[in-house]
Amino acid sequence: MANFYLDTPELRHHLNHPLMKRIVELKERGFKDKDEYDYAPVDFEDAMDSYDKVLEIVGEICGEIIAPNAEDVDHEGPAVANGRVTYASGTQKNLDAVTKAGLMGVAMPRRYGGLNFPTVPYIMAADIVSRSDAGFENLWGLQDCAETLYEFGNEDQKKRYITRVCQGETMSMDLTEPDAGSDLQSVMLKATYSEQDQCWYLNGVKRFITNGDADIHLVLARSEEGTHDGRGLSMFIYDKRNGGVNVRRIENKMGIKGSPTCELVFKNAKAELCGDRKLGLIKYVMALMNGARLGIAAQSTGLSQAAYNEALAYAKDRKQFGKAIIEFPAVAEMLSIMKAKLDASRTLLYETARYVDIYKALDDIAKERKLTPEERQEQKRYAKLADAFTPLAKGIGSEFANQNAYDCIQIHGGSGFMKDYACERIYRDARITSIYEGTTQLQVVAAIRYVTTGAYLARIKELEQQNVAPEFESLLSRLKAMGEKYAEAVTKVADSKDQELIDFTARKLVEMSAYLIMGHLLLQDASKNAIFANSAQVFTRFAEAEVEKNASFIARFSKDDLAYYRK
Repeated sequence: MANFYLDTPELRHHLNHPLMKRIVELKERGFKDKDEYDYAPVDFEDAMDSYDKVLEIVGEICGEIIAPNAEDVDHEGPAVANGRVTYASGTQKNLDAVTKAGLMGVAMPRRYGGLNFPTVPYIMAADIVSRSDAGFENLWGLQDCAETLYEFGNEDQKKRYITRVCQGETMSMDLTEPDAGSDLQSVMLKATYSEQDQCWYLNGVKRFITNGDADIHLVLARSEEGTHDGRGLSMFIYDKRNGGVNVRRIENKMGIKGSPTCELVFKNAKAELCGDRKLGLIKYVMALMNGARLGIAAQSTGLSQAAYNEALAYAKDRKQFGKAIIEFPAVAEMLSIMKAKLDASRTLLYETARYVDIYKALDDIAKERKLTPEERQEQKRYAKLADAFTPLAKGIGSEFANQNAYDCIQIHGGSGFMKDYACERIYRDARITSIYEGTTQLQVVAAIRYVTTGAYLARIKELEQQNVAPEFESLLSRLKAMGEKYAEAVTKVADSKDQELIDFTARKLVEMSAYLIMGHLLLQDASKNAIFANSAQVFTRFAEAEVEKNASFIARFSKDDLAYYRK
């Protein structure tokens, strides 16, 4: 039987990271749930065994149900009639399978019906689901929205809505509008409070809404009349049971076709405020988007895995000139770089997820009691690291997914251009990852301040001090040399205090930051597990060439050169 967890040993390696001890300790609060829930763990080993067993179930469902359905779902797609969406038959089978297995509300507390899993195993499940069908991940993964409800909703809302998600109901986040894409400050969907009915009503249009006919929606709307910026926006909960929202159409997309991307019309749709007024964009959407971006990083990694697997299998099977094409150096080199990019994406993804786990668990504990000074310092450190690493994981991970999908088709040759092979669907599905939930360019905007403030450099310096296995000492030396070139480039740009120069060189600096961090993390992986040895070697050489290229460009670049690029 196919199992997408068991056939990928790299996942277990990341699940068993030393920081998981601290993560489980914080998440389980002394394992007090064991007295109330028979499925709650009694100690650390029991918790880890639970994660492992559930991921094995995820892997089996993905290998036996979701992946076999993927091609039919891609061809059939969802349909809309009378303002309502009907999923493709395969999508409904997928939803039924994950709901029956209890895989909705994975990260939610047990008191609401969830499994109380940390971010790491939840994101690992998203990685596996994305490998099987990236379009279905967009439905299953939107249970992420329940995290926003948990963080900012009141207790009554949590009980009413999170329990429904854990029982299998779906969610959506309704942010984008026809005239408000990345610029969410321009959102104009109107929220009006009725004193007579003691509730809010929503009116307007939302566009590009993933799973737009979901059961429960988080909606960004303008609650403050006369405002035109982010300070006039609030977050609302809309329940489809109340009516008032119709699907005008489903977008005809290039990829992720199983996931209905909808245009929604709100006509006096009854809703309730989530959290406080005026904080919809400033606080709640920012938290929502950070979670969503980590989810897209997982989706990208899953797609990278799918692309690599398809390319490797085809290269071993396809024969030309009397031998399998994997024996040709040009193809072998492509595959080795694909695997290195996959492993680099994954190590950055789970490093980021661990940071998120620690600071979010401490945030949650702070609602129950006062944190100790040491805990406050820990919370602050990991929150900063999570904020800094999330745009790298999403931005670079999605770019690598696109590159791997491209190379997968190239290895297939003419066959890859045909719909007979999965690589054609993977290529189309991957393209959106560097666009939605913030384009790569917006991830660069989010990340560049960690370049200019020296935050990335400080983390790189910390990684340089970590021990590696003797056979990787030479790679560590090379990464340190790259770090010096990176530091010089950062100093030149930051010291100029020229915002235009900073903006223009930002992507190159951010890419260099990511490559160095990924390189060091892969060295750590390879020092502990031989399955990463080749990727550590290949990725270090890849990073070396990229850092040299970008550092050389910046060293020779002057403000006068900007004029050539404005034309």
